Amino acid sequence: MKRVNLAASLLAGTLLFQGLPAKAADQTVKLGVLTDMSGVFSDANGKGSVIAAEMAKADVGPIEGFKVEVVGADHQNKPDIGSSIARKWFDTEGVDVVLDIPVSSIALAVQRIAQEKDKIVLLSSSGASEITGKFCSENTIQWTYNTSALSNVAGRATVKRGDDSWFFITTDYAFGHALERDATEAVTASGGKVVGRALNPIGSPDFSSYLLTAQGSGAKVVALASSGGDMQTAVKQAAEFGLQASGQKLLGLLFDVTDIKGLGLEVTQGMYLSTPFYWDRNAESRAFSERFKKLHGKVPTMHQAGVYSATRHYLNAIKAAATKDTKAVLAKMRETPVNDVFAQNGRIRRDGQMIHDFFLVEVKKPSESKGEWDYYNVISTVPGDQAFQPETNCPRLAGQ
Repeated sequence: MKRVNLAASLLAGTLLFQGLPAKAADQTVKLGVLTDMSGVFSDANGKGSVIAAEMAKADVGPIEGFKVEVVGADHQNKPDIGSSIARKWFDTEGVDVVLDIPVSSIALAVQRIAQEKDKIVLLSSSGASEITGKFCSENTIQWTYNTSALSNVAGRATVKRGDDSWFFITTDYAFGHALERDATEAVTASGGKVVGRALNPIGSPDFSSYLLTAQGSGAKVVALASSGGDMQTAVKQAAEFGLQASGQKLLGLLFDVTDIKGLGLEVTQGMYLSTPFYWDRNAESRAFSERFKKLHGKVPTMHQAGVYSATRHYLNAIKAAATKDTKAVLAKMRETPVNDVFAQNGRIRRDGQMIHDFFLVEVKKPSESKGEWDYYNVISTVPGDQAFQPETNCPRLAGQ
């Protein structure tokens, strides 16, 4: 055995002496999926986001000179915990990129750390439009949606269809106000009008007074500027009040396929939603979603599909650039169109926003659904350049 080791050592030394380096050990590319594993966003994100990243890793395949590892963690919807995990990942665990991050306040905290450490953040589940505005970072890409796109698509497309008067029921926190602000701009810019609003505290158990005010307003659209439990409670009670049966349209500004699954079509039928992804959109999305469902038991949400797309684009950039250097990888990501199950001809703007098409959908009636998860009728496609806000208010773009 000693003779073999000695021979191997002599061979390596000879190769180096002759200018032929021995094969170096593969570098590790480590992806950290920072998500909500047990709270209100765990259905839309959670373990499914980790599975989506693993699927993208498998689809990209081997990358010469690198081995790829995916890890996940629960930020418990708390900025201090999310920040602590991200800092540990960067400082001691070799994580190169952080993905997903539901809750914008956590995303902004992690973004600051990533900028300091020269790491990458790919956001699939943080919606604040300011992330690519006044808080933009050259190391962050907002991949799936933001409040501006959700609101812009819903506002412009519904007004165009004749639903031109709106009433907002808004959860009284930063995200709710951002949704209402952006939707108001879209509605009024399209020739519609906002006839009233009502603010509900976070975690409201009773929306009756807000719904009665909305019904009394005569608005054609009652828009819910909220998410999670508040959105679900409002939708359920709106059905009990017969809001849509009376002729008004209910619109959820951030509502996903898993929310419909939880509430049922009897409650959600007829609602308008805006989304960048629907699992049953075409043959490619159905094939991807069937694979995902076998692993997770559910079809992918827009957030999970976004994690898949961002992970795949990132790994393909490393493969093309033959390096995991942050600046080189980001440059390759920006110069390469995004073409996958999530986006066709998507592009990454200088401010870090990935631009792609959105859809306005209407939730099917129970009689229209052909089976489990068959929930949407796509009624309008909005091109990415019309869906997202213009490239403005990004300090790092000044002078470029």
